[in-house]
Amino acid sequence: MASPLTDERTIPSAADRQRPPARRPGLGLLVLLIATFMTALDFFIVNVAIPSMQVDLHAGTASIQWVVAGFGLALATGLITAGRLGDMFGRRRIFAVGLALFTLTSVACGIAPTAGILVASRVLQGLAAALMGPQVLSIIQTDYAGKAQARAFSMYGLTMGIGAVFGQLIGGLLIKADFFGLDWRTCFLINLPVGAVTLLLVPRALTESRAPQRPRLDVTGVALSTLAVVALVLPLIQGREQGWPLWTWLCLALSALLFAEFAVHQHRLGRRGADPLVDTALFRERTFTVGVLAQLVFWIGQASFFLVLALYLQQGRGLDALASGVVFTAIGAGYMITSTTAHHLSARLGRHTISVGALGMVLGLALLWEASHRIGTTGGIGWLVPGLFFDGLGMGMVIAPLTTIVLRGVTPQLVGSASGAVATIQQIGGALGVALIGIIFYDAVGSGQPESFPHAFGLGLGFLIAVEVALAALVLLLPRKAASTG
Repeated sequence: MASPLTDERTIPSAADRQRPPARRPGLGLLVLLIATFMTALDFFIVNVAIPSMQVDLHAGTASIQWVVAGFGLALATGLITAGRLGDMFGRRRIFAVGLALFTLTSVACGIAPTAGILVASRVLQGLAAALMGPQVLSIIQTDYAGKAQARAFSMYGLTMGIGAVFGQLIGGLLIKADFFGLDWRTCFLINLPVGAVTLLLVPRALTESRAPQRPRLDVTGVALSTLAVVALVLPLIQGREQGWPLWTWLCLALSALLFAEFAVHQHRLGRRGADPLVDTALFRERTFTVGVLAQLVFWIGQASFFLVLALYLQQGRGLDALASGVVFTAIGAGYMITSTTAHHLSARLGRHTISVGALGMVLGLALLWEASHRIGTTGGIGWLVPGLFFDGLGMGMVIAPLTTIVLRGVTPQLVGSASGAVATIQQIGGALGVALIGIIFYDAVGSGQPESFPHAFGLGLGFLIAVEVALAALVLLLPRKAASTG
């Protein structure tokens, strides 16, 4: 069987030589990045709006939790299937459908009269985001080549980071501005003009592409993958809040069985020459397998870090959402410096770009640990800035190069499948990280007195340092020849 991955140092394949040029590469990349920013922003911005939502909608704690969890769960469960749909029906088409639905469901969230309708709208919004996500990666992989592709992945990583880092600041500004008295609703309604304009640009900016041989949809695989992800992510989202009851452990055990059955089913389809959702031949290549594991480890440390930092700043130090968002900009400053030049760094350092980035994050987290213990609950917040800045520098050296390494050599026939798998791993990593750090952090916080937050934050930082050290070590298992992104 031919390898699903190709060595980028070899002569380009026939598929690469026949690659249709993007209609307007610059405009096309802008469209993809706007969609990426909207998704990343909506994932994080809602945390700022929660207090206002709860008062306005007279919502209980459980409903508010599902405003956040419903989006993440729907996003995680839909990514693998969405990648296959792009292969089948056209990546531009599925991207446009996802963007249109994301815009409409954002409006539904913004005008929701009750908490129940808001939760339902957030679930639909997550499914719409899932339709877009794999198409962005697939279009970058198929429409751009060489240095242009490296730059595109670099800009993709930059955009993801900006959405995550500045989401809290943007949300705080929108709520403080209170346009037309809409309060928290502007956090969702802002997507209407942005999404509508972007949707109009799609036909002009993007070239349609699909798998060379149109695959069929593996319905059994869709069911198994969806159930497996739900069984894994749902208890991770809800377990800590409910004290880890029996059903959470049963779900986690069931998820392991379902993932195993999914893998066996996909392998059987591949051996028969059918069309699995995720071709297991991908995992015979060390570059893809190690790269996916590195993605899992990296994303375990991202959402979890943003969570404990926000809790420390707002509940431990008493900052409001806007002031907390301003502190987050220190991460963004470092991130923008390295993420805009990550493709140049990768051309020189290869796989070691990621290792250096991971160790930069270790340095930043260590500085944060020392600073948080120095200032306690009354010292100057400015002591946190150096650590946050170095953490941002490290992040910028990891996100785009790591994504490039995983997807760079995937053949056009499998790019949608691989993109869906990578995006799913990112979401699972985020949920797993939040669950693990939640156990550490909230156990240390206890009754929630402000004096306990510096200690809890320090324990969380210790966990995150271990995660980044593991990432730096794992990257060394990547083949040297697969690491260059120049």
